[in-house]
Formats: sequence, C-alpha cells, structure tokens
Amino acid sequence: MSHINFINRTHELAFLEDRYRSKHSELLILYGRRRVGKTELLIRFLNDKQGIYILATTESEKTNIGIFGKEIADFLEDPNFALVSYPSFEALWISFLSHHRFQKIIGKQKKIPIIIDEFPYLIERNRSIPSQFQRIWDLHMRDSPVMLILSGSSISIMEQEVLGYKSPLYGRRTGQWQVEPLSFLHLKEFLPWSVIDLAHVWFTTGGIPAYLALFDPNTDFWSNISRLFLTKGAYLTMEAELLLKYEFREPANYLTILKAIAERHTSLAEIIQQSGLDRSMISKYLSVLTKLHFVREELPVTAIPGSRKRRYQISDPYLSFWFRFIYPEMNAIEARQTSQILERVQNYFPRFSEAIFELLTEHLIRERIFFPDIPISDLGRWWHNEDEIDLVGISESEDLMLCVECKWKDLTKNESIVILEKLEEKSRLIRWRNEKRKTICALIGRKIAGKDEIRKAGYEVYDLADIN
Repeated sequence: MSHINFINRTHELAFLEDRYRSKHSELLILYGRRRVGKTELLIRFLNDKQGIYILATTESEKTNIGIFGKEIADFLEDPNFALVSYPSFEALWISFLSHHRFQKIIGKQKKIPIIIDEFPYLIERNRSIPSQFQRIWDLHMRDSPVMLILSGSSISIMEQEVLGYKSPLYGRRTGQWQVEPLSFLHLKEFLPWSVIDLAHVWFTTGGIPAYLALFDPNTDFWSNISRLFLTKGAYLTMEAELLLKYEFREPANYLTILKAIAERHTSLAEIIQQSGLDRSMISKYLSVLTKLHFVREELPVTAIPGSRKRRYQISDPYLSFWFRFIYPEMNAIEARQTSQILERVQNYFPRFSEAIFELLTEHLIRERIFFPDIPISDLGRWWHNEDEIDLVGISESEDLMLCVECKWKDLTKNESIVILEKLEEKSRLIRWRNEKRKTICALIGRKIAGKDEIRKAGYEVYDLADIN
C-alpha cells in the first residue's frame, strides 16, 4: 500500500525556515484540520536542527508538565531534569532556559525551536493556559534565542483562544500559518492513476495526505471506496464523526445541518425545512460551521454587501461525500451490506461528481493551473432568479470578467460551442462595469474534443488533459 510521509509543503517550510533565520525570537501559531499534515511538516522542519518536539495530551496539567519535562530532559541530555517536580509550566521553562546545556546548544545554533503540538489539549483542561504562556513568553522567552511554535488541530480553539482578539496571546505572535490540504497536482505522487481516477479520489477525500495514503494503488478506485468507506470499522467510515466530535461537544444538530446541505438544500429556508430545526438555531449553527471552515457562505460574486441571496456549501470534499453517501448508510454499513451500498453509491456518484467538479475547478483556478495569466481578485458562483453561472471570476485591475461553465462529461466540439453560446448570453445579465469590461467565456470539462478550434472561435477551454 502506498504510504508517502511527506509531499510538497514548499511554502510552509520556506515560511518556517525564514522565521528560524530571523534575528529575533519567534512565537508562531500553526494550525489546520485533523490529518492535514501538520505534524509531518513540523518534524521535517526539525530534521536538521536541535530542537524540542512535544505532543500535548488530554491528561491533567500535572501529567503534561511531566511529559514536557521528559522531552526537555532528552533534549538537554540530562536525566535529572525530568526528576524534578515542577509546580507550573512557567517553572519548567525557567529551569530549561537557565540550564547550562541550553547555553552550550545556543553556541552551536542561533535559535532553538520549541514545538508544542496539539496545544488545544492543554487549553481544554485549563482555560488559563493562554494566560500562562503569555507570561512565559513576555517574561522569559521573548528575549531568549527561541522559536516557540504552538500547533493545533482544533480550529475553534486555535482561532478563538489563541489567535482571537480576546486571547491573552493576541499580539504576541510573530507569525501564523493555516496548513491547507495538498493541491490536486500532488495526488499523482500518492497514486499513479489516470487524471480522471485522481479526480474521483479528490471528489471523495480532497487533498488530505492521511486519507490519500490509505488508498491502495494496486486496486481500482471503487475497491478502495468499498474498503475505506463502506466497511464497518474502516478509518474513513468513522473519521467525519470524529472530526465533528473534536470540534463540538454535542455534534448532533451540526450533523443534521451538514447532511441537509450535502443533499443540495443550500438556502437558509431549505435547510430549515429539511432539518426541522428552529430558524434562530440554524443561523447560529451555520455561523459556527462557517467560522470553522466546514461550510462556506456564498453570495453571487457581484452581489452588494448585505444581500440576502445567501447559499451554503460544504467546503470540504471528504465531508461532502461522507454526508451524501456514508452517513445515510450507517445502519447498512453496520449490517455489513457493502456490495448493496456500493451499488447505490455508484448509481448516484455521477450526479455528485457534477456538483463537486465545480469545487475542483475553482480550486484549479485559484491554484493558477487554469487561467494562470488572469489576475483574478474575486471568484465564485453567480445567480439571478433562474439564471446561474458555475463560476465568475473578476479581475478588478484588468476590468475583466471570466465566466466559466463546468461540465463533468465528455463533450464534442459542437456540444461545447452550444454551451459556450448560452454562457455568452447569460454573461450579459451580469451587472459589473458593463460599459468598459472585457468578458471571457470559458468551458472546463472532463474531456473536450476540438479544443483548438473552439479557442479559435474566441472562447477559452480546458479539460483534465491540460493538467500537468
């Protein structure tokens, strides 16, 4: 089975190395959802340096102080350091910074990286932890040659308790980085499959490295789906619930809302009707889901602020697939009806793919894989009454509007021309700099025949074969 520990992360490593080489002490906040690869990134960063990596636990503060002490003792090569019973984290770090071995190591390298992974575990046990570390930083570390990195997977805790305006650590950080899933381009480094099969993988997992590493390249896509998603006890069968439980103590209502959105009930009224929950509750839950990046709130890309034309979309492909196909089948999965479930998934997967392909196309545009020379300042869907355009990109600096139709199908040249002509008509309905804008109409599909001829007709066109 394929298992690649570390792929890409060029920008993330460059950021960490730049902060490491700075002349000042550094307090960095690094966060991102579970399984996105934060730990592998941090360990890779430490590869050629003398530094400390500590994984916090959900145990008591006293126990964690003991764990920290053992890791520091190993770093200092002083077993006696771990034998001391430190009354607080502050006392622990004071002892470390004054240790004679600390001074010797500083003579070899200018800065010592100190990584505390899963920092939210400490906060969950004791809400005063941010205050404690504010004091530790202000009084002891800020003027010492250290690079303190606080890392975590709980988006809610990291953004509110660590990065939030009311956090005692607010204003202390010297840098922050949210680790995102890998680009679609890197899926081929996990699986030597066709680009269409890789698109199917992205539709079901996104770019989460831990999920991609579970796929067996020696079997086909659907065999992997059966094994990883549709089998009782399988990792990806249960991961979504664990992800939600990690963020929410009572995830039931969030599950209901996410399921409704996954089934294409995307307006507030539709979500209320489908879920049966009170309007005020729905609004509150949607606000939380949006802040945590599980869901994104959409407006027509040219809408004025305050517009009520809101729609909601699950922003993560894995969660979209899980809520659409796995969550409703949990009883059947428990009953080990894998073959029957697989048949149902295969029947409805093409329609799901059509919707999620829009998300992939947006990703490829933002990654500048498609339309690399267009400086797009805003990108999203557009709709008005019954008219919709899959993606509209705005280039403020160029007075340019890009209108894109996405089709997860194989298209002939003539079919493509018909689609583009209809798109051209709809583009005229958009009110944005109508008197001076330039409009580009484009089609992106799974496979498109006659692309060169379509381009000669004045349109832009891409398919999966254009992804290198």
